[in-house]
Amino acid sequence: MEITPGVNVSANEEILPDVVKPQTSEPIPPGTAGVVKELGQTVVPTGEPDIFCMTIIGQIEGHFVLPPHNKTTKYEHIIPQLVAAEQSKTVKGLLIILNTVGGDVEAGLAIAEMIASLSKPTVTVVIGGGHSIGVPIAVASSYSLIAESATMTIHPIRMNGLVIGVPQTFEYMERMQERMVRFVTSHSRISEQQFKDLMFKTGELNRDIGTAVGGYDAVKYGLMDEVGGIGAALSRLNGMIAGDIAQLPEQIVQGGLTQ
Repeated sequence: MEITPGVNVSANEEILPDVVKPQTSEPIPPGTAGVVKELGQTVVPTGEPDIFCMTIIGQIEGHFVLPPHNKTTKYEHIIPQLVAAEQSKTVKGLLIILNTVGGDVEAGLAIAEMIASLSKPTVTVVIGGGHSIGVPIAVASSYSLIAESATMTIHPIRMNGLVIGVPQTFEYMERMQERMVRFVTSHSRISEQQFKDLMFKTGELNRDIGTAVGGYDAVKYGLMDEVGGIGAALSRLNGMIAGDIAQLPEQIVQGGLTQ
C-alpha cells in the first residue's frame, strides 16, 4: 500500500480526495449564466414560451461605451434579439419592460423603429421611468401601459462635448428633434403641439431638464394608452395574440403608422 507523505491513514482506511464535489442531478444548461449576466434575460427568443420578455433599463448606450459603473442597455444586444424574435416561429408576441433614464438619441430611435416595424403584437410597460429617448421606445409598441407611480421626462435634445461648426450642429439637432417628435406623435394619440408644449414648457420645477409627466397625465395627454402593470400588459398581449380585434389599438387595425 502506497502512503502519501504527510497523510496518516491506517491499513483499513481508504484515502479520500481532499475536495469532494457534489453531483447535481440537473446540470446548468451551458450559456444560461452568460445570458443572465450580459443581457439580463432568462429566456431567449428560441425558447418555448410564446411571449418574449425584453427589458430596457438604465442608460441606453450608443456608439460610445459608457463607464463601467453605469447601468446600461446596449443597442447591439437589443437589435439582434428583436430580429430573432421576429424570425422565431414559437414567439407570438413581445412584452417590453422599460425603466430607463434615456441615453443616445440615435440608438434609442433605432430600437424604437425596430419595435414599431415588428409584425408581431408588442406591448410596452413603463415602470419607474421612461425618460428622454425612452419616450419614443415606450410608444413604439402596439399598445403601451405605464405604472401609476412611473414618470416620463420630455425635454429638447441636448449634447455635450466639443462642437465643431455651431450653426451646422444646431441645424442637425433641430432635424433630429423633429424626427423624434414625428415618431412620438405618429405612434401615439398626443398631438404635435401638445408634445412640443411639454417639451419646451417653462415655469416647472425641473424646467432645466424638461417636463415630468406622471402615469395618469401620460394617459390624459394621449402619450400612453393605459395605466397598468404586468398583469394588464400580459392580458392585453394574450388577447392580441389570440386575434381579439377588440384588444387591438386603432393604428394596428389600420395597418400601422410609419414615420
